[in-house]
Amino acid sequence: MKSLLIAVALLAGCSKSKPQEKVETLPASGSGSAAMGSGSAGSGAAGSGSAGSGSAAPAPIPPYTPAASVPEPIKAAIAAADRSDDDRRLDAGRKPGETLAFFGIAPGMKVGEMFAGRGYTTELVARIVGDKGAVYAENTKEFMDKFLRQPWTERAAKPIMKHVTGVELPMDAPFPPEAKNLDAVIMVLNYHDTVNMKDTDRAKMNKAAYAALKPGGVYGIIDHSAVAGSGTRDTETLHRIDEDVVKKEVAAAGFKLAGESDVLRNPDDKRDWNSSPKAAAEKRGTSDRFVLKFVK
Repeated sequence: MKSLLIAVALLAGCSKSKPQEKVETLPASGSGSAAMGSGSAGSGAAGSGSAGSGSAAPAPIPPYTPAASVPEPIKAAIAAADRSDDDRRLDAGRKPGETLAFFGIAPGMKVGEMFAGRGYTTELVARIVGDKGAVYAENTKEFMDKFLRQPWTERAAKPIMKHVTGVELPMDAPFPPEAKNLDAVIMVLNYHDTVNMKDTDRAKMNKAAYAALKPGGVYGIIDHSAVAGSGTRDTETLHRIDEDVVKKEVAAAGFKLAGESDVLRNPDDKRDWNSSPKAAAEKRGTSDRFVLKFVK
């Protein structure tokens, strides 16, 4: 009788343990898949990847070949094997070969960049100017703290950036005292943002660029075009600016307009949509942009 009771007890214990195994095992497996999908890079597109892959395929890199007239040092910088895929994905829309050639960026130069952002252009310029050159890359402390410190720090750690001096200074006092007699100062796609910085004096900003340059030095500006005659109306809502505003403000600082390039022009752009990277989405790199070269 005693042995019969023990056998019944063992059978009861086994029948209770099996449902418990299912309750513990199945949710753990499901939550593990979800964590992989949401925690991986590019998780916003994870749902479009293959089942069970946990991540989406990386976006393709659009083909870009600089024009034949682009100098070899610029072509070599763009073709460098250690550039990131994320940077390469921007090349076709930005045409850095043609724009940097238009500004005359060359080996051995000293270049200042205002509002360098994450450093896409900064790194290319650093590659072009080489060991005998120097680059001063400015961002405001506010933007560094809010958006840029991590991506900038990661880029700045690359060996190719050893001749880049990152500075955190206001837009209207963008360079340290040692940044003088520069060959060029550039600002890429950010002049319109300075209108929205209420504590920035743009007249003072342009005069600071003038003071940092050597005689004959180039002040190169690229930005998204707003509708002609719109002035600064669309700087915050559409991230665009009327190029005539830029021409007049820069000329007031003492610069002469030396040339304009149409390499980033798009006559099909109605200039009625937001050109900021996130808002532009698949339109990024297709806005009508002006490319202006001023000389001291």
